[in-house]
Amino acid sequence: MASIDLDKVLDKAWADKSLPEILAAPVDALKGVSEKDGELLDQAFGVKTVADLADLKYVRWAQALAALDAAK
Repeated sequence: MASIDLDKVLDKAWADKSLPEILAAPVDALKGVSEKDGELLDQAFGVKTVADLADLKYVRWAQALAALDAAK
């Protein structure tokens, strides 16, 4: 089972929320992502939530490429 330290990846206001709430949260719930960043992600890719960002094909492609490099 995967685990993650939510305090390290989420803004403080979101660290005690449930996983469904976090996935439905705006991307600026992620630590280091500003409201402006969220607006730009929405304009460029239609990304509004953390779940949208996770499902973005470009993110998945980049993760796959990084995994291939790590496996060599």
